[in-house]
Amino acid sequence: MIKAGIIGATGYAGAELVRILMRHPEAEVKWLVSKSYVGERFSSIYGNMFRIIDEDCLGEDLPQLAEEADVIFTATPQGYLSQLLTEEILEKTRMIDLSADYRLSDVSVYEQWYKLQHGSPQLIKKAVYGLCELHREAVKKTRLVANPGCYTTCSILSVYPLVAEGLINPATIVIDAKSGTSGAGRGAKTANLFCEVNENIKAYGVATHRHTPEIEEQLSLAANEPVTVSFTPHLVPMNRGILVTAYASVMDELTEEDIRIAYEKYYKDEYFIRLLPAGVCPETKWVEGSNFVDIGFVLDMRTGRVIIMGALDNLVKGAAGQAVQNMNLLFGLDEKTGLELVPVFP
Repeated sequence: MIKAGIIGATGYAGAELVRILMRHPEAEVKWLVSKSYVGERFSSIYGNMFRIIDEDCLGEDLPQLAEEADVIFTATPQGYLSQLLTEEILEKTRMIDLSADYRLSDVSVYEQWYKLQHGSPQLIKKAVYGLCELHREAVKKTRLVANPGCYTTCSILSVYPLVAEGLINPATIVIDAKSGTSGAGRGAKTANLFCEVNENIKAYGVATHRHTPEIEEQLSLAANEPVTVSFTPHLVPMNRGILVTAYASVMDELTEEDIRIAYEKYYKDEYFIRLLPAGVCPETKWVEGSNFVDIGFVLDMRTGRVIIMGALDNLVKGAAGQAVQNMNLLFGLDEKTGLELVPVFP
């Protein structure tokens, strides 16, 4: 059995890791680490785990945990892992980081967007961006996985094939994204109170959201040239889910069949990516609680643009599910192991 430790186990992403790993046939959660709830029973924080997990939360000790765990998930704020991770720790265990500390290849870009000084820039080159469908073989060989963000996973996977095949003008990409409130984390914030969120929708991080350079870096790799996108996220009054609607001008006179062929070239064998039938638009309810990404598109002949839509659960494929998918790759397991989660509806 793979012995797993979770640092940040009492956040939403950490708790989702616990839920998924509890039914994983090849892994067991051995350490639940929480800075805020040391000594408290996990099931007292998450009542859904009553009589399922009886363990108490432990304090932070990354070097000691590295001695005992086969894999460590860090569901922690930006900057946490970069200040603690060392070559010695990586020699002893594998790390899957759900923060942005190792997602960007250029440390100056990270420091510019996150307003943090990176604590271990020498380790960035050892990290692999853990978008499994695009970097599967590299993930298998690394000891440090940078688990992608939720907005980025949905945005990149939705647009990637058309950029890689040169079917759209990458300079025209506009991404409009909407997320449920769990994406903001479990911390108490006035902006996330029920009365602030309910019956409301709002844009935030306009032209400044920190997932922007992550999207741009991966799409630049697809295009073999620098790509700049307009990305605007919105907060909507639901618990889970991300819906991305992306717009781009097509390069030539394309048909919907041309576009579908491009998607099938990249995703026809990808279990977790569901390319929807023509005329069907993704809905967040169709992926809730699962590791699926649903993608649909419409070619607007009148404007010469393609409208691309993607939906995922921000806590599963956008965080914990993708982290477990990366773990499966690291340990030579079938990617679907422990992740064949049927979406919850309604």
